[in-house]
Order: sequence, then C-alpha cells, then structure tokens
Amino acid sequence: MTVILQRLRGSWSIYSHTMGKIATATFSSKASEVSLEDAGDKPLMDMENPFRREKMQCILCRHKVKVDYKNVKLLSQFVSPYTGRIYGRHITRLCSTQQKKVEQEIIKSQNAGLMAWYLKGVEFVHDPQLFSPEQPIRPHRF
Repeated sequence: MTVILQRLRGSWSIYSHTMGKIATATFSSKASEVSLEDAGDKPLMDMENPFRREKMQCILCRHKVKVDYKNVKLLSQFVSPYTGRIYGRHITRLCSTQQKKVEQEIIKSQNAGLMAWYLKGVEFVHDPQLFSPEQPIRPHRF
C-alpha cells in the first residue's frame, strides 16, 4: 500500500494506492484550527504541546515587585555583606531590565543616605536570601 501526501491550495490530501482518497485536511493561518473531512476514527488534535517549558521569569517579575530606592530591605538582598558590591546577573538571576533597575535604585538609595556604601547594614545581615551567592548560574570570571 502506497500513501501519497499531496498539497493543493492550502489543503493537504492523503491518497492511498489501493483505497483512493482517505482524508483531506484544511489548515488555516492559526496552527490550532485544523478541519478534517472523511477522517473516520482519527481524533482531532487540539491539545497544547505537553513538552513546552513554561517561560522563565526572574523573581521580581514573577511576583510583580516594584523596585524603589526607599525599600532598603529588598535592595540590601542584592548587595554583598562583606564588600558592599552589587551582585551581578549571574548570581541574582534577575532579567536585564530588573537588574538595571535594582542597580539604579541601590545607587539612588546610597546617595540618599539610606544604604551604606561599603558594608551591608547590620540589621539586614540575617534576612532570608532570595538567591545563593555561592551557587551562581555561571562561574566567576576569575
């Protein structure tokens, strides 16, 4: 038995050498709209892809947190307690837009005198961590 798949003007036709025309499928511009004519017992597939991964989002985007320079408790999570340096994206796992906002708001908070420049505030040292600085996504540059 030979099966031939033929495309004519936006529709696909399946022909069998012994049985003749089996089914005609017409596809529209949307991938989810498929109409089958004379398909017999074949099920219509309108199910979403079960193997598609869900979109990765950073923790601030996922919880819709608005970053503000007055929220020192949140901003101190992104500063090293020993050197006062701002952690990079490979450690914080933030998206690029949120990382830029966090960096700008930390600098704005430091200029306003709400955060220290060289050390993390003592009152924020034992706060729960949003990420682990010891387990970055990629290794350090050095």
